[in-house]
Amino acid sequence: MKREYDFSKAVRGKFYRKGAMVRLPIYLGSKLQNQVERIARKKGKELEDVVNALVKKEVELLEEFT
Repeated sequence: MKREYDFSKAVRGKFYRKGAMVRLPIYLGSKLQNQVERIARKKGKELEDVVNALVKKEVELLEEFT
């Protein structure tokens, strides 16, 4: 690393996009990922769709208890 950086020509907010969506990565343990992949193949669904359905159900359950 440099001892000092020159930000005199920097532009504030250059990459800011109002309303931009942040996509959160979800990391599964290898055993769980294998199980979910197997279920997705069996149902003929994309892995993303199965994981989204699982997370949605869990959120619904959590909201019932809070």
